[in-house]
Amino acid sequence: MATFLFLYITILTVMGVKRADNVCTDSVGIQGIAWAFGGMIFCLVYCTAGISVTFGLFLARKLSLPRAVFYMICQCLGAICGAGVVKGFMEGEYQTDGGGANSVAHGYTKGDGLGAEIVGTFVLVYTVFSATDAKRSARDSHVPLLAPLPIGFAVFLVHLATIPITGTGINPARSLGAAIIYNKSHVWDDHWIFWVGPFLGAGLAAIYHQMIIRAIPFKTRS
Repeated sequence: MATFLFLYITILTVMGVKRADNVCTDSVGIQGIAWAFGGMIFCLVYCTAGISVTFGLFLARKLSLPRAVFYMICQCLGAICGAGVVKGFMEGEYQTDGGGANSVAHGYTKGDGLGAEIVGTFVLVYTVFSATDAKRSARDSHVPLLAPLPIGFAVFLVHLATIPITGTGINPARSLGAAIIYNKSHVWDDHWIFWVGPFLGAGLAAIYHQMIIRAIPFKTRS
């Protein structure tokens, strides 16, 4: 349900910007899209996480394999349904305005897109680990309560940086749902980037946090 709501709100926002005659004056613009994604993550982070975060938590042994797979399947189904509802409400506009599907923008190579997805996902997943770390919770009791704020803000900042390059995936479920419902060849040509990039970024974040950051001795306040 959380991924369904996430795709529904964010794709509508993206389409609203693309339909505007002037992106800067007649719509919320790229900043508005970034706020929509970041704000929805802030609201929904209590409900679920994206596939990238789920994969990172699995690598960090915070989720079992069956549960991680179950979460990923549910997230993909929710994303497909969310994008499908938007298309059902406004099919003509959906096809004309790109359906919120991810692809590498003109002027950028596939390598640029892959790099953007790896770094963007690393920022998101590392922020999730840091904001929910039990070591920090032992010292800073406010951290668990405020965790959605830095996580949502990380999504916002990543979108500001990477929307011009890939439209920002960083969550394979989000990319898959939009790609299946939009279903155009150029979207599928680049689609692998939105799986490989997030999985690599999430893996690097999990390894960095578990093997380097958490290896640092923890000192309590005297």
